Amino acid sequence: MSVADGPTTVPPPAVPLRKNRDFWLLWTGVGISALGGSVTRVTYPLLMIWFGGSAVDAGLVGFAALLPLLLLQLPAGVFVDRWDRRRTMIVCDAVSMVSIGSVGVALLLGHLWLPHLLVVAFVEGSAGIFYRLAERAAVRAVVHTDQLATAMSRNEARSRGAGLLGQPLGSTLFALVHWAPFVVTAVGHLVALGNLVRIKKEFRVERRAGRNRLGAEITEGVAWLFQQRFLRSAVLLVASTNLLFQVLALTLTVTVKEHGGSPAVIGIIGAASGVGGLCGALSGSFFVRRMRPGTLMICTFAVWALLMPMIGLTGNPVVLGALYSGMSFAGALINVMAGVYQVQVTPDEMQGRVGSVGSLVSSGTNSLGALAAGFLLASFGTGNTVLGVSAVMAAVTLAAVLNPAIRTAERVRIPDA
Repeated sequence: MSVADGPTTVPPPAVPLRKNRDFWLLWTGVGISALGGSVTRVTYPLLMIWFGGSAVDAGLVGFAALLPLLLLQLPAGVFVDRWDRRRTMIVCDAVSMVSIGSVGVALLLGHLWLPHLLVVAFVEGSAGIFYRLAERAAVRAVVHTDQLATAMSRNEARSRGAGLLGQPLGSTLFALVHWAPFVVTAVGHLVALGNLVRIKKEFRVERRAGRNRLGAEITEGVAWLFQQRFLRSAVLLVASTNLLFQVLALTLTVTVKEHGGSPAVIGIIGAASGVGGLCGALSGSFFVRRMRPGTLMICTFAVWALLMPMIGLTGNPVVLGALYSGMSFAGALINVMAGVYQVQVTPDEMQGRVGSVGSLVSSGTNSLGALAAGFLLASFGTGNTVLGVSAVMAAVTLAAVLNPAIRTAERVRIPDA
């Protein structure tokens, strides 16, 4: 494993995170945006499946929401490195607020139009790419290097907490009145925008060289990441697992409906999953400091390979909640590890580009997974689909065990908080 020799930005002497005003404004603002994203993610398939649509329609909306991961990741990374990252996030919140609010207004007027949902899902997904890349790069600018593992663990806990609240909140609001989740999400983006406006810290350092052509800067980010043996292997393996989880996400909705459940049941299962993810996120910095990244990755894959086939054997909400909770716990650990590792080893002026390359490789084909999920479920049913997903997960786990770059990766040394 190689670690870049690029400059590391070290802010002035650290203040405790609890007293870091800019960090908490960023943390809470992004958390509110993430909560809105969680609400809309659970609401889109509910709209399709419970109001005259189908699993294929739900897959199409999921495809539209995730397609930007494939189309925009690389150029987004370049522009995040070029632009003021705080202003980029402000624009993204504004765009999301308007687009999602338009769905709430349309539903309030009694309209449900699939092409409209496809456009909004694509726009929201596009804004989210710029937003997440800018926010990850911003963390190192507002906290001291020694606090990075703790900050990233809290960020992951924030994301998992948003998922924990967003699942039941989205399904409950939808059950009350189907336009409410979109209006609430739009208001949340407005609040998050206000937080960002109040942050004083710049989210970037000046780049040492002038701007190159877009293609040249993208190539620089791709080349840098693929020179890192562990990162290269890790993102390729994670890409496979992300495809599988797109299938499992829609499988849960169909399974609950087939067993006579309601949207509220999906929310309860989502809450259980969120609790597991939140616990994993809160303990993430502990594991990152004590385990090699490859060991943590292999253990996570093994847990997923054991739990996935059980999903196809039950429709019991309690059992499903426990299974998804366990998978979320393991997933949160690997997310904390990946976030700390990538931010720590990447030069500041390349944070956006390297983050975008990693996201493209690991998640860019998620849109295909969402699209395939609808057709797989319609063609083979939930049980056979889950068994197929489980077999692929077992193969990915074996590939990780056999990969020397994963097995031998050394930890990036991070001081205890």
